[in-house]
Amino acid sequence: MLRHFLTLKDYTKEEILQIVELGLSIKRELKSGETKHYMSNKTLAMIFEKSSTRTRVSFETGIFQLGGHGLFLSNRDIHLGRGEPVKDTARVISSMCDMIMIRTFAHSMIEEFAAYSKVPVVNGLTDTYHPVQLLADYMTLVEHDHADELVVAYIGDGNNMTNSWLMLAGILGFELRIATPAGYEVNPIVLADAYAMAESSGAKISIFNDPNEAIKDATVVTTDTWASMGQEDEKAERLKAFKGFMVDDGMMAKADSDAIFLHCLPAYRGQEVSESILEGAQSVVFDEAENRLHAQKGLMVWLDQQR
Repeated sequence: MLRHFLTLKDYTKEEILQIVELGLSIKRELKSGETKHYMSNKTLAMIFEKSSTRTRVSFETGIFQLGGHGLFLSNRDIHLGRGEPVKDTARVISSMCDMIMIRTFAHSMIEEFAAYSKVPVVNGLTDTYHPVQLLADYMTLVEHDHADELVVAYIGDGNNMTNSWLMLAGILGFELRIATPAGYEVNPIVLADAYAMAESSGAKISIFNDPNEAIKDATVVTTDTWASMGQEDEKAERLKAFKGFMVDDGMMAKADSDAIFLHCLPAYRGQEVSESILEGAQSVVFDEAENRLHAQKGLMVWLDQQR
């Protein structure tokens, strides 16, 4: 059956854990010097309307290590958004490639693309969700023995990362505390979805405007840039609004003594996180960054096996 990966809410707890474990297994094989071409001669089209470091390198390297080939397609290289309807581009590219990854702005664009695609479509990021990052984040928690009895504190903007943490918590059933400044809260529709999922999963979701309340005794602390791509003109205003939201030594000290720190990167030292925390002993952000490669390989193989 054809499956897309547009948002975590389309997946069960069991499926998410399967994908993460498959990624970990493939990672162990690579680290031991064993290479298995799970996707030999398969082609991944990578469509970028938003630029990226980690998304491009991880997907392009990942499909290569799986025995396939990646095609980098920026919005300057194809007709998408320059006169050709999304549905036409979807039908053409999906007739030639085995899988498609899209990193774009509007989530509605990737939904329309998937509706007309003959092959799996993967969300490499939209303004609403960033589900592949959460696969890497959860994989990192498993590796660092922090996946049990999770209490996650997200400190920062109510953006696509916040939305994705809400989806993961709602499905897996852990405690998530979100602290945002007034006026930068999470999407109420996404929050309602998370609350609905929490009724069956047992997740505990709390919303704060004070980061010091959210972080108390948390086992995982995470944040993101205060001004995402496309919000550069708001940066000065956001710097004022987010005053007091930097995860620094004083704030991190309120978390559990064994807490770890996550950040999807790029990180702006001295804004959402201090240099001492990002480079400190509790930070696992560079393990997390590497796991984008391994989690996405697990995802691509899993999706390919469903067909």
